[in-house]
Amino acid sequence: MLTGASTHDVLNQPPPLAPFNAFEADLALREALDREGGGWGVDRVRDTGELAGSPEALDHAERAERNEPVLRTHDRFGRRIDEIDLDPSWHWLLRQAIERELHSLPWRDPQPGAHVVRAAAFYVWSQVNAGVMCPVSMTYSVIPALRAEPELAGQWEPRLTRPSYPDGALAGMAMTEKQGGSDVRANTTRAEPAGDGAYEITGHKWFCSYPPCDVFLTLAQTTSGLSCFLIEGRDPGFRIQRLKDKLGTRSLPSSEVEFHGVVGQLVGEEGRGVATIIRMVNHTRLDCLIGSAASMRLGVAQAVHHARHRSAFGKPLVDQPAMQNVLADLAIESEAATAAAMRIARAYDEDSPALRRFATAVMKYWVAKRATPHAAEALECLGGNGYVEESGMPRLLRDSPLNSIWEGSGNVAALDVLRASLKEPDGLPAFLAECEQGRGASALLDAQLDRLQGSALPQEPEFEARRLVEELAVTLQASLLARSAPPAVANAFCAGRLRDGGRVYGTLPPSVDAPAIVERALAA
Repeated sequence: MLTGASTHDVLNQPPPLAPFNAFEADLALREALDREGGGWGVDRVRDTGELAGSPEALDHAERAERNEPVLRTHDRFGRRIDEIDLDPSWHWLLRQAIERELHSLPWRDPQPGAHVVRAAAFYVWSQVNAGVMCPVSMTYSVIPALRAEPELAGQWEPRLTRPSYPDGALAGMAMTEKQGGSDVRANTTRAEPAGDGAYEITGHKWFCSYPPCDVFLTLAQTTSGLSCFLIEGRDPGFRIQRLKDKLGTRSLPSSEVEFHGVVGQLVGEEGRGVATIIRMVNHTRLDCLIGSAASMRLGVAQAVHHARHRSAFGKPLVDQPAMQNVLADLAIESEAATAAAMRIARAYDEDSPALRRFATAVMKYWVAKRATPHAAEALECLGGNGYVEESGMPRLLRDSPLNSIWEGSGNVAALDVLRASLKEPDGLPAFLAECEQGRGASALLDAQLDRLQGSALPQEPEFEARRLVEELAVTLQASLLARSAPPAVANAFCAGRLRDGGRVYGTLPPSVDAPAIVERALAA
């Protein structure tokens, strides 16, 4: 008879990855922050990283997801109220982001490197809860568009950039309609002059992000064409029809709204609404890139931590060659995404509009596309433990497709790159010049650069748009890693993406130094 063992002894299970500093544990981010001109903000990002890895923050994130928003359209007397009940943990999470100026730092303190510092802090806090970053991103991104109308900017920018949750303001966006989606020129919402420069807006929006916002940019048709307007969320004609029952980011209330004579103020030139609002969209696309890189980082951290503390077949998982290959592959994908996000953030600090516009479109498409298979593989590293909600990995997987859909799904983003290469002739040369800075570091990279420099658009470029953008994206990532990452990381990325790209994670060639890559992935 066996004795001395309890049926409920917990053996061979990893401890929680908390508390830990999400910034200090991320060598790739620490190096990129300094490399891209944000070294002056290291204390700010370190402080955010400490809170992001705290049990308190993780508890708030889980509670906000568990207690989903509830829409109340009317009070008990039948009066229209359009209020959304949000869990206190949601407000805690959003307040931390606002107080740390994740919505405003480059506008409040426009010194060199401000966009980089803000990107690093945004990246770290995104790992706590992806949903809460939506209003943070839109409030950050609305400022460039709002500045097209100086009087409105003077009225709203001080509130929108204030690092105070109760006293500041948040901005949202309502662009798409059910009949058009990404084809916003098919919008049917109308704006009629109402005197004194105001308009009355009537229509329906299929997606309105974070309806509790104070103000929104929206698109509506005038006699001059599609135009951009600022509206206020407390306007009695702003009516929330329902909250969307979404795959992921379930803590975030996304809505369907109707405008019943909502008062709007024109932003930018009438009939040039897309050109105006694209200033906001470009910045939210940057945040899609940063958010997807953050998703990958969270997956790698959880997978490596689990593998270090879980044994099978007589030794830790992290020492098993098959697992080393998977973990190393996930790690190089994450580091490449981080390097690209931080480099492009620097382009927003510098006077390099050609590179900024083109590279944002390319890398938003690619990194956001890679986030979902990356999350699935990271989840699998935890086995059955990763499949249960308590691990947090199912939420990571559910949230991961969002950035690929938001601000232009895959096809829209890829076709945008093609259009930019034709209509903005400085973009592609600036992008290739950035890639060329890695020449000489790797024979595989040099061969890739030669192919790109000598290539021409195929006969059916739209049919091959995704493949063309993928080639550009991995070339930039390889170049960045060749210049800045340890040889083990750079060589593995070039071998796995420039030669044998397109396979599942865990298929790196045997020449790579997988243990060194995995060791770097999560600093002790």
